[in-house]
Amino acid sequence: MKFLLTGGAGFVGSHLLDQLVDRGDSVIVLDDFSTGRKENIAHHIQNKAVEVIEGSILDAGLVDRLVGKSDRVFHLAAAVGVFNIVKHPFESLTTNIKGSENVFEACLKHNKPVLITSSSEVYGKNTSDLLSEDSDRVVGAPQKIRWSYSDAKAIDEAMAIALHQQKGLETRIVRLFNTVGPRQIGRYGMVVPRFVAAALKNEPLTIYGTGKQTRCFGHVSDVVDAILKVDGCFEAIGRPINIGVNQEMSIEDLAKTVIERTSSKSVIEYQSYEEAYSQGFEDMERRVPDNTLLRQLTTWSPLKNIENIIDDLVAHLA
Repeated sequence: MKFLLTGGAGFVGSHLLDQLVDRGDSVIVLDDFSTGRKENIAHHIQNKAVEVIEGSILDAGLVDRLVGKSDRVFHLAAAVGVFNIVKHPFESLTTNIKGSENVFEACLKHNKPVLITSSSEVYGKNTSDLLSEDSDRVVGAPQKIRWSYSDAKAIDEAMAIALHQQKGLETRIVRLFNTVGPRQIGRYGMVVPRFVAAALKNEPLTIYGTGKQTRCFGHVSDVVDAILKVDGCFEAIGRPINIGVNQEMSIEDLAKTVIERTSSKSVIEYQSYEEAYSQGFEDMERRVPDNTLLRQLTTWSPLKNIENIIDDLVAHLA
């Protein structure tokens, strides 16, 4: 099987590439290396089963040509990271909406199945105990640029669902919750690698906000396993599916765990959202996935916890 993998040099994309190659598939990687990194896929450069194309999903002709050469498509390319979105809102919106539109149009033209990665960001400020796929979106006003990523991902999902319902295109949607592991960097606001990198240097761990906000962290190997299971599931066609581990943890407790796990001398510091991002920045207090549908459709179960995540990041960064 030949896959087109957009964003294949990114954090999740490169791990998905590893798994596809390991099981014997051939892969075309399309990445502009704006946030993806060449070192993430350097071990595949000499592999004849992997073709790396440096280019953008905004190049409709290129996307069309590569989709035509593939059997199936994994669409992961996107502008990511809260810092990145806030600093480059227009460029991020263009990439995340127009880029996805190019991918969808090519898949429809060539009748190629496509799986897109959406995000738990679509739920916005909804703080329900368990966020199911049918939970309401609660987002801030349009002038709150922080929510533009949420809006873009919701539009991507709506396009995928509409193309399946109206045109019969085989589309799958996965909503990734906080995914962490080796190759992830803290440059774009990802909290766990940022904390681990600081702890290894005995530097302060800076928490934005009160630290009482909670998240659920999943290891990238578990997430990739779930993505592949969804891609092979007929019942997953045309519907969003949460991929996340529902073990809730406050950011404050995360910082303490990182310090303990790394035997660091780091101290914890606090910074307001306004100082870290911009005036009027909004965040969500909690985000906990309901992964019942994923488990029912695929029998998926995570194998790694937050301690495993920290240990793997330490091994990668040390």
